[in-house]
Amino acid sequence: MTESNLREPGQRVSPKARLMWLLGAGLQSALVLFLVVSAGTWWGWFDLRWWQLAVLVAVLATYVGVVPAWRYRVHRWEVTDTAVYTQTGWWARERRIAPMSRIQTVDYAEGAIARLFGLASVTVTTASSKGALEIAGLDRLRARTLVDELTLKADAVAGDAT
Repeated sequence: MTESNLREPGQRVSPKARLMWLLGAGLQSALVLFLVVSAGTWWGWFDLRWWQLAVLVAVLATYVGVVPAWRYRVHRWEVTDTAVYTQTGWWARERRIAPMSRIQTVDYAEGAIARLFGLASVTVTTASSKGALEIAGLDRLRARTLVDELTLKADAVAGDAT
């Protein structure tokens, strides 16, 4: 594949994924805040000054405000006749391509928070040492359709090879 063929995948995840990621980031931040306040005030492990708490709250609020929008802007996917493409990342972007001929399994999963929003993830496992490709934040029906589509395409490619 040449450099010009490595383009950004064309499909975005569901817009509802932003809400799912917002809730996830909010729960993570609330847990961090609870643990820090518990350790500093109730358990007395360290002195927690008001300004330290204010800084922590500002950092956590920024995290909750930025992460969902950033993830939605970056996370993309695409399926062609020959491969599955994904793009993920935070500071560094990672684009991965899995040829249909290398697909070993295609999995469908719904986490507890994803289920609240009618979302699911599709994981494509290959023989790559980099691990599986995951497309998180798809509408449940689209994810099920994608699993069927990828299974049929990978099976067709495997059938052509024999």
